Amino acid sequence: MKRLSSIIAAAAVSFMLTGCGIYDKYEQKTETPADAFGTIQDANAGGASLAEMSWREFFTDPLLQQLIEQVLANNTDLNSARIVVEKSEASLTAARLAYLPSLYFSPQGTLAKFDNNPWSKTYNLPLQLSMDVDVFGSITNKKRAAKAVVLQAQVREEAIRANLISTTAQQYYMLQLLDRQLEILTQTDSLWNASLETQKTLWENGKSYSTAVNQMESSYLNVKTQIVDTRRNIRATENAISRLLATSPQHIERSKWGSSALEKKPENMVGQRMFDPQFLKIGVPATMLELRPDIRMANHAMEEAFYNTQAARAAFFPGITLTGTAGWTNSAGSMVVNPGKLLLSAVGSLTQPIFARGKLKANLKINQLTQEDLQKKYVQTVIDAGNQVNEAMADCQAAREKYAYYRRQVEVLFDAYTGTHELMDNGKANYLEVLTAQESLLNAQLSEASNMYKGAQAVIALYIALGGGTK
Repeated sequence: MKRLSSIIAAAAVSFMLTGCGIYDKYEQKTETPADAFGTIQDANAGGASLAEMSWREFFTDPLLQQLIEQVLANNTDLNSARIVVEKSEASLTAARLAYLPSLYFSPQGTLAKFDNNPWSKTYNLPLQLSMDVDVFGSITNKKRAAKAVVLQAQVREEAIRANLISTTAQQYYMLQLLDRQLEILTQTDSLWNASLETQKTLWENGKSYSTAVNQMESSYLNVKTQIVDTRRNIRATENAISRLLATSPQHIERSKWGSSALEKKPENMVGQRMFDPQFLKIGVPATMLELRPDIRMANHAMEEAFYNTQAARAAFFPGITLTGTAGWTNSAGSMVVNPGKLLLSAVGSLTQPIFARGKLKANLKINQLTQEDLQKKYVQTVIDAGNQVNEAMADCQAAREKYAYYRRQVEVLFDAYTGTHELMDNGKANYLEVLTAQESLLNAQLSEASNMYKGAQAVIALYIALGGGTK
């Protein structure tokens, strides 16, 4: 016991003299750009951040909420991410238990016979205990690194969750856009069919040419093909959502998208809160970016690398192992005694690395370089995040500004189409003027609907870029 005490004392002294800093905890000290968002309007507007809203507050459409809940419950990728978290938590539990001794029961029995002597029967029934003493922080740093791995897995699950919410919402709004386009095309089909019939009547009465009828019919048939394409796109989008749901293809219920989606929400509007400009305040950049899963993941990766480096340093110091045995045996060395006797033993050992063929130095260097690499990647992650926020905010502003222009364009082109059609009926306008008016109106209506979808995409992208969707 005196020898064991001496070993522990020597190790403690060695730790005090040379082991300082090995137990230090990780602190994030990597400097990042202060103006990560760049120059954008409302970047420091203050108020509650978009990202601090839960997805149920952000997406107020009941059918969309129900769809997102189903995706989060059934999606295969998210379920796999949950399993990865559980695996990393199991590894962390094992790392925490490394402080405790290991205990083994290893009974042994021997039969021996020499020459004509009788059989000799011996047995050992020992309990063997072994324990590593964490004087130099090897176990502690490995445990902390395992904790950082768990945190990365948890944040990765949040990132997948946010991505699924974003993808589901975008596909949902794509369905609404396609429904709106199909509605526009169906109405156009009816209007253009009437124009074609009018042109046929004029031709039959000798007031028009067959070329006018042919060109009018060609434009009409083009609308027919667009209707077919739009219905096919609806089916493809529903199939894409079904894949997110991990189910076979099915019809996806959705509400009708109002035409005032990008304007400030009137009091009587339901389900369009996400487009209200007051919810596009993004707060203080440096604070808001910390909500993003990828930035938190990068930070935890640096934390893991820090503790791995600390563990690599600890490998240069002695390893102390305590072992003990307690059991029952009838083997007393050169003789066999019956009944057996109690056997107790305790051993303390210290192993100081002297030359390990460069493995310890190489391992430390590799971990230091990994830590340096992750620091640079962290800075780049912050820069990329700021760029995404800048782009999303700019897209939101552009969609809002263009909304009023598109709406006015549709109004004037509808008046132009109506007036031109009346002139043609009275023989005061030719078919080319009518065709031009019809096609211009259709393109404007489709562009207005597309801009509404782009606005939805931009708002969703801004929400996710600021770290939303994790709650």
